Amino acid sequence: MRTLSIQSQPASLAVSRSEADHLWAVLLAGGDGIRMQALTRRISGDSRPKQFCPIVGRKTLFEQTRARIEPLFARNRQVFVLSRHHERYYREQLTEAGESLSLVQPINRGTGTAMILALVNILERDADAVVGFFPCDHYYSCDDSFQATVRSAAAASRQHPDSVVLVGAEANYPEAEYGWIEPEHDGFHSEAGLLFRVKPFWEKPPVHVARALLARGCLWNTFVTVGRASTFLELFCSHVPQTVTSMRQAIVNVSLDSAYHLLPAVDFSHDVLTHVTRRLQVLRDRTSGWVDLGSPARVLAILRQNGIEPEWVTEQDGSISNPDERTVVRQ
Repeated sequence: MRTLSIQSQPASLAVSRSEADHLWAVLLAGGDGIRMQALTRRISGDSRPKQFCPIVGRKTLFEQTRARIEPLFARNRQVFVLSRHHERYYREQLTEAGESLSLVQPINRGTGTAMILALVNILERDADAVVGFFPCDHYYSCDDSFQATVRSAAAASRQHPDSVVLVGAEANYPEAEYGWIEPEHDGFHSEAGLLFRVKPFWEKPPVHVARALLARGCLWNTFVTVGRASTFLELFCSHVPQTVTSMRQAIVNVSLDSAYHLLPAVDFSHDVLTHVTRRLQVLRDRTSGWVDLGSPARVLAILRQNGIEPEWVTEQDGSISNPDERTVVRQ
């Protein structure tokens, strides 16, 4: 069984009670996952989005994400951004969460719009909020490492309130479906460890560009992003101001349904991050084993790599076990 050694966090990363009171998590669970529907139909018998499917282990990716962030954030500061037409998949899982923490979108309008919805709601309650955004359809082989990295990112955002901190995973092949982060050559030390300023941010580059980025030591963008809520909203106001204004008006007027049908889709990476690299810092994640489960082929590859063999795997997939390198699937 593969084990990962995680160093304890330095004393400087200890979070005071007042700081913890302003730390919020936003779980992004509104995507439709069209490319994965053939696999989710095979596993669950319907076309549910991958985040509500037990792809790895018996729990859904959404449930696994909740368990992963649970030690880091108070339950009354965990916000869920969802889509209405997925309600049958998440209704029972969120019975204990207050209505004010479940933000249900009438339709999916992209990651950026979902983030704006969460930010406007959080800032109404907490002007000093520090927010971490977490996709609910990713895989991690080591939750302890993930949690240590998020603690460091939160500490970095408190030390650099005008910046947004990205978590970048070590790249090991030229993946053209990921976003890539090119860090400055020299990092700088902070209370959270070694941080790097961001040079160009590449969103799903062609394969030949991805090869060059890999050779330069660039990182994959995990989309885990941490910063002050006011800083995030400032960046959105600079690049999609009308969407922010429309969202604020819709929330005040309780008219989210009509507003959403008029809003353009906003992709956070493409429409915002690529334009604000001077405001970005990246924290390198070497050990969490992050993977974006974006296609059935990638799912099978990560299962094979980690020696995981779920019940839904059949003979047509072939044996995917690797007895020399196995990881325990959290149930």
